[in-house]
Amino acid sequence: MITRSSGILMHITSLPSPYGIGTFGKEAYKFVDFLLKAGQKYWQILPMGPIGAGDSPYQSFSTFAGNPYFIDFDLLKEKGLLKKGDYENIDFGDNCTKVDYEKIFNNKMPILRIAFQNSRGKYEKEIKKFKQQKKDWLEDYALYMAVKVKFGLKSWQEWEEDIKLRDINALLRYREELKEEIDYWIFLQYIFFQQWADLKKYANINGVKIIGDIPIYVAEDSADTWSNSRNFRLDENKKPIKISGCPPDAFSVTGQLWGNPIYDWRYLESTNYKWWIERIKGNIDLYDIIRIDHFRGFQAFWEIPYGDKTAVNGQWVKGPGIKLFNVIEETLGEVEIIAEDLGFLTEEVINFRSVTGYPGMKVLEFAFDTREESDYLPHNYDKNCVVYTGTHDNDTVMGWFENTEKSDIDFARKYLKLDDNEGYNWGFIRGALSSVANLAIVQLQDYLALGSEARMNTPSTLGENWKWRVKKEDLTNKLSGKISEITKLYGR
Repeated sequence: MITRSSGILMHITSLPSPYGIGTFGKEAYKFVDFLLKAGQKYWQILPMGPIGAGDSPYQSFSTFAGNPYFIDFDLLKEKGLLKKGDYENIDFGDNCTKVDYEKIFNNKMPILRIAFQNSRGKYEKEIKKFKQQKKDWLEDYALYMAVKVKFGLKSWQEWEEDIKLRDINALLRYREELKEEIDYWIFLQYIFFQQWADLKKYANINGVKIIGDIPIYVAEDSADTWSNSRNFRLDENKKPIKISGCPPDAFSVTGQLWGNPIYDWRYLESTNYKWWIERIKGNIDLYDIIRIDHFRGFQAFWEIPYGDKTAVNGQWVKGPGIKLFNVIEETLGEVEIIAEDLGFLTEEVINFRSVTGYPGMKVLEFAFDTREESDYLPHNYDKNCVVYTGTHDNDTVMGWFENTEKSDIDFARKYLKLDDNEGYNWGFIRGALSSVANLAIVQLQDYLALGSEARMNTPSTLGENWKWRVKKEDLTNKLSGKISEITKLYGR
């Protein structure tokens, strides 16, 4: 149960590190210490699955597996799996504020193979137990990755027909032929979960809870779609019949074409939502609270014919609604969930979220549209919600002031009583923390007064997203003290 409190939103990738990308190493532990000094009770992160083309954590190769990029070399060295020379003087990128994903892929993964080779004879018992614990998905995921490597990282849709369609003889043949590669991918998952469990335990012991994130959909090119294709609306050749997206709106005249396969909710209901139960259970093991992205899609979702180039020809289709969440509660007990209920909301969606009892989201950057009265203005909140200055999909607060209509900026200035001495970012933060919302989450970039150069993601664009990293020297005692002061001032 969330009581009046606050936290910081920053993904693992954004942590400082000498190795090009944030990891579960010492800087992650130092960030927990920073949160503690700043009086914060929550650390919110983005999905932690292995990423594919576009580097988006919302388009992962698996909804169950972890991203091997987060494995820390120094922790592997402590276990005797690497020597410092294995990863010193390697080019992981030369910009400490941006992730160079191409260099991480090309230069980090070979080092993890060295660790795998050095692990021989060390973890047989532990990995055997781990395989049993993760039996619902682990071996299928490892086989999927092994076959993907064999076929030059192509989507499973482009594999040879027998393994694409999971012919039983093909599965047996590839499991035997690729045993070494399969063991490598299993090893990476074992290390990922071990390092993450240690970090989460440290956070929890220090009074910091982790808010994780589940995208409602999975990627077409994923172990989930390949190994559990019956859960999705695919044709006999395993091609999607319908795909996901959002209808045209004020932000996009052609809507948003996400491209994920649509669930076959009728079939899932016939299994008593077994796959979804496993998915939620897996995330309970990873996080203290789960934020579910695009929550309105459980009430009704926008489906688009496969092959369309825009979302214009889509239609609204009813989702499973409360039935799914009743089964989740019956099976797993009470699960702490935040419902991402942003976007176009009908009365039915609002009622559905209300029936679940889950807190919804309020984004302060959305509040100051002078064309209409906004539900995102703090005087319209009830306590059962989570207020954000902005999310990973929004500009930073300072970027918002650079790129927003003057009339909206004037409204924000007047409403929040912003002044230059305080700093506009701190005025926004004050607006969030002083609200009645039970939980207030602030992007780290907003505490640092960074502009659009630090934006995490611009939806419907490719190339510059998911890269931002914080500089080690920016996480000062002075900043944590200032955050602690404003947090205490507003009783969080």
